[in-house]
Amino acid sequence: MKVLILGGTSEAGALARALAEREIPALFSYAGRTAAPKPQPLSTRVGGFGGVDGLAAFLAAERITHLVDATHPFAEQMSRHAVAAAARADTALIALTRPPWEPQEGDRWQRVASIEAAVAALAGPPERVLLAIGRMHLAAFAARPEHHYVLRLVDLPEEAPPLPRHTLTVDRGPFTREGDLALLREHGVDRLVCKNAGGAGAAAKLEAARTLRLPVVMIDRPALPPRREAHDSDAVLNWLGHTTERGV
Repeated sequence: MKVLILGGTSEAGALARALAEREIPALFSYAGRTAAPKPQPLSTRVGGFGGVDGLAAFLAAERITHLVDATHPFAEQMSRHAVAAAARADTALIALTRPPWEPQEGDRWQRVASIEAAVAALAGPPERVLLAIGRMHLAAFAARPEHHYVLRLVDLPEEAPPLPRHTLTVDRGPFTREGDLALLREHGVDRLVCKNAGGAGAAAKLEAARTLRLPVVMIDRPALPPRREAHDSDAVLNWLGHTTERGV
């Protein structure tokens, strides 16, 4: 057995630790989108594979028997490539993913299907908007230059964000309700835009928005091909055929 984890999430790190503790042969792969990814207790590579062909060739060359897609729920291209490459290389595949958030009493969500729909949802008078979407899609919101955008990014960008009016903070989660309440109040945020990433570590902003009765534009997850899914490391270990007892 040899496992490849496509990582980048906290769940991927937890699985890496579990595999290392059990001495299960495994590799960890980062996409390379952050400047200083967290070290892992497994042999680690950084960067893309070169599409489906490249990933399938890597699976074959490294004799990977089990592929775990533990990328971000919005890493649509990588997840699609994983499904196709695993089928081509005859490698077992499971996705380690967080359950999506569901609205709770007091939430004021507007659910949209895409980044473009989120931009359209901001039509109206100027507001102060917290964009909690990462850095890849910021340029799309330049189409709504009337708003002042509050950006929270993991790394300081090499170039200024392409938004005429913005405030930038650099921070890495997990975040807390109290911290996000302070952030929203400090910047006078009127509305949030975020992706439905799920998980406890990123839910603080939703709890803060609920407390302040702020509207949230919630971007739904992309549709992906059918695949086996798990929501925690124990489920992946069971799939691999190992017990979850320490040291086994």
